[in-house]
Amino acid sequence: MRVVHLEAGTHLYGGALQVLLLLEGLRDRGVEGLLVTPPGSAMEGEARRRGLPVHPLPLAGEADPLFPLRFRRLLRAEEPDLVHLHSRRGADTLGGLAASWAGVPAVLSRRVDNPEPAWLVGPKYRLYRAVITISRAILEVLARQGVPREKLRCVRSALDPEPFQGPCPREAFLREFSLSPDAPVLGMAAQFIPRKGHEFLLEALPRVLDRHPRTRVLLFGRGPLREGIQEEVRRRGLQDHVLLPGFRDDLPRFLPCLDLLVHPVVREGLGVILLQASAAGVPVVATAVGGVPEAVADGETGLLVPPGDPRGLATALSRLLAEPRLRERMGDAGRRRVDQEFSVDAMVDGNLATYQDVLARTQQL
Repeated sequence: MRVVHLEAGTHLYGGALQVLLLLEGLRDRGVEGLLVTPPGSAMEGEARRRGLPVHPLPLAGEADPLFPLRFRRLLRAEEPDLVHLHSRRGADTLGGLAASWAGVPAVLSRRVDNPEPAWLVGPKYRLYRAVITISRAILEVLARQGVPREKLRCVRSALDPEPFQGPCPREAFLREFSLSPDAPVLGMAAQFIPRKGHEFLLEALPRVLDRHPRTRVLLFGRGPLREGIQEEVRRRGLQDHVLLPGFRDDLPRFLPCLDLLVHPVVREGLGVILLQASAAGVPVVATAVGGVPEAVADGETGLLVPPGDPRGLATALSRLLAEPRLRERMGDAGRRRVDQEFSVDAMVDGNLATYQDVLARTQQL
C-alpha cells in the first residue's frame, strides 16, 4: 500500500506530531508513505530528521487556487493507492478536490470540533471516502451536521510517553525560568488564539493568588494574541507572577517539573498537551468541552470545570495547589491511563484499518 499524506501546518504542534507518529508506525507495518508539506516548514525539517520521505509543495491556504493543480500533478506522478489529508488551511478542501480529479480515494483527519457552514458540509464531505476524528465528540458534531455515520471513524490521538517521563531537572528548571524553589508552578501550553482561553486563566489568577500568593504561571506557545495577552498581564498587575517563555522545543524536558497544567479552552478536539501532561505525571485542570473529557478523567487524572468560568477555574486550581497528595495520585493515574488508552500502536492500527476498509470498498465500485 502506498499513501500520500498532506499536512499544511508549518509548526510542530500536536496535530503535526500525530502525523509524524502515524507515518513512522505505518512504515514499521510495511506501508509506503510520502509526506507533502509546505517548503521550509518545521514539519519538513522534522520529517527529514526522522528519515521519512517528504515532498515540499507550496500551499498558500484556502485562497490558493493553483494548489489543486500542483497536488493533482504530484498524485499522478506518485500513483498512490490513497491520499490522507491531515489538516485545514486548504489541505482539506483543496486537497480533496485534487484527489478527486486524480481519481485517488481520499481520507480526511478531523481534529477540531467547531461546526462548519451548513451549505459547505454536503459538497465538502462528499470528497472523502472516510473521515477520521480524533475524539468521539468531533464525530458527533459531524454526524449532527449531516455527514453520514458510515463514513465516520473515531481514532483517538496517541502519545509516545517516553520523552515526557524523565525526572524533572529541578535546578535547571528553576534557573531557566527564574523561579523560587518554594513557588508552585502552573503551566499552560497552547497557541495564543481565541479558543484556547488564556483570558479566563488571567481572570481566575487573582483568586488563586489570594490563597497561594507565591504561585507562578508559565504560558508556553506563540500566536497572534501573544502581545495582547502580555499587555493584559501588565494591565492586571500580574507581571511578577506570569511569564511568557514562548514556544519551547524542550517542553518535554520541563513538563514534569510543573505542579499543574491548566487548559481553559472554549473549543478543543482532544488536546494532545493534556496527554503529554498526564504522561509526565502532571495533573490537569481543564474545561469540559469537545474531546477534553476523553483526555482528562474528571476526579481521576485532573479536574474539569465549565468553559468560560474563571471562578470555577480558580476554585479547581486552588484546591489542587492545596493538596499535594491528591496531585500525586492524579499524576500517577494519568501515567497509567495514557499507557492503557492512548498508545501509538492503537492509533496507527486504527488509521490502517480505515485505509484497508476504504480500499476494499473502492474495489467493489
